[in-house]
Amino acid sequence: MEHSTEVLYNRTMVYCTPAHRFGSDALLLARFCEPKRSQKAADLCSGCGIVALEWHDRGHRGPCTALELQPEGSALLAAAVEEQQLTHIIPVCADLRTWRQDEGQFDVCACNPPYFTEGPQSQNAAHALARHENTCALEDVCACGFRLLKDGGRLALCHRPERLAEVLAVLRAHRLEPKRLAFVKNAPENAPWLFLVEAQKNRRTGLRVEPDVLIRAGAALYGR
Repeated sequence: MEHSTEVLYNRTMVYCTPAHRFGSDALLLARFCEPKRSQKAADLCSGCGIVALEWHDRGHRGPCTALELQPEGSALLAAAVEEQQLTHIIPVCADLRTWRQDEGQFDVCACNPPYFTEGPQSQNAAHALARHENTCALEDVCACGFRLLKDGGRLALCHRPERLAEVLAVLRAHRLEPKRLAFVKNAPENAPWLFLVEAQKNRRTGLRVEPDVLIRAGAALYGR
């Protein structure tokens, strides 16, 4: 498959195509919810595998399942994994709505889900699936996260601020208690364009709002 290559900070390569590429939201998500070095992790709605690969680039070496519905995206990650011999990352082309393997065994799950429920959709089928909840609704992501996680395990999402109340409500409806919340801004005086939230399975209430994540010159500066 023809592809372009993006190189992460510690030289991990990410294979991309016009239909399967990544943005700053996925990188921010990966940094927001890093698994510990040996923890079992899952990258849901993996696309080209950017979250799993960013985790690897930052030192994660535990088993990591990268679940993606679209075959081309999963194949890109499979090629990157094979080329770089990243044996702990396992690309899986499957639907998270029906995925059942290793239930209750994961420490961390992350998902950069489709953001939109309505509005015009791209004529490109891959783009439409990635951006609109045609085959993957917020409820599906939370149900999958609950199935896969251990008690106390963490599910992290990035999403648009206009859906914040809905995201928190759906997480709690699936017994995933929001614990950390951060807003992403381009400048301190600007309104946020993204938020990051981490919830824990079967835990008590108590949400910590963290300092804003500021994006300047392509870099994420936490709390500055």
